[in-house]
Amino acid sequence: MSDRERASILIVDDSPENLTILGETLQPYYDVKAANSGERGMQIARRAPHPDLILLDLMMPGADGYEVFENLQADPATRSIPVIFVTGMNGVDAELRGLESGAVDYIVKPIVPQLLLARVRTQLELKTARERLLGQNAELEAEVVRRVAQNEMIQEVAIRALAHLAETRDPETGNHILRTQEYVRHIANGLKVLPHFAGILTENYIQMLVRSAPLHDIGKVGIPDHILLKPGPLSPAEWEVMKTHARLGRDAIDLAERDTSQPVDFLDLAKEIAHWHHERWDGTGYPDGLAGDSIPVSARIMALADVFDALISRRVYKEPLSYATSRQLIALGRERHFDPDVVDVFLDHFGDFCTIADRLREPEGELYGREAVCAQG
Repeated sequence: MSDRERASILIVDDSPENLTILGETLQPYYDVKAANSGERGMQIARRAPHPDLILLDLMMPGADGYEVFENLQADPATRSIPVIFVTGMNGVDAELRGLESGAVDYIVKPIVPQLLLARVRTQLELKTARERLLGQNAELEAEVVRRVAQNEMIQEVAIRALAHLAETRDPETGNHILRTQEYVRHIANGLKVLPHFAGILTENYIQMLVRSAPLHDIGKVGIPDHILLKPGPLSPAEWEVMKTHARLGRDAIDLAERDTSQPVDFLDLAKEIAHWHHERWDGTGYPDGLAGDSIPVSARIMALADVFDALISRRVYKEPLSYATSRQLIALGRERHFDPDVVDVFLDHFGDFCTIADRLREPEGELYGREAVCAQG
């Protein structure tokens, strides 16, 4: 109801005399509708446009005022319409029952016109105020949703920008960050049904994990070109330098986090992934030689996603392996390189990983095409 519209009031009373008195009092100021029974009153109330206020007699044959009010409250279309009980029943108990049932006011007959108009005006003003507040709340909620979405988009853009910065140093990785992001999502969703992962892999954790995944190799920006882009095998000394990208990535994210005014949860996961995704289940990985469950879940998931994509992709130092061969190598790494549960999810959903790889293949076709082994799951 806008300020320029006349409010509409529905009067429900079985007495023609009462309908006349109430109608004559209210009509100069409001649009008035009348019903001489509870049943008829409910029909009118449910018909759009709904009345802004209802004056409801309690003592009526058939559906009395309490029954009418209960029906109006049960209907989503009418439950927000304020109701003033109008009755000849005097006494505190009757008034308390009426107000406790949910009516906004209680007027005792005989009607005093000035008092009726004052109470009606008060309730209509309160209704307008509630509607304005609801409108403001809806606008605020919409703005909050917009701001959250905007912040998430900014985070995504910032993460992708940093990840692509690493790719400028290693251009042959191409869609690697997109593919590994999807592999991580599939592995995490497969693991969350297992009891020992259920407490960790919540929906929020998985969302942050997927968001963090593109930063796993951010430390490569600190590796010299002659090592990072070397087409042949690395010497032992060069390999030691290459391995430092794990710590470099962790340190870079840690420095970025220090500039924030409060902790950023997904950056904690990003640090875990960057730092430990080259650890191995048997403890032979780097940089810290962590083993088994001491390796964070995020890094265990990222480890398999990263290795599978490296196997099926062309690099300056290797040709891509087939999906079938890559699957076999991952399976051989169970309980050696990889968490056995992570491997089991990968093998159970292998066809999905092939689909992701095909969908996000490099424009130049650097990945091998789909093979029959993918369809076998």
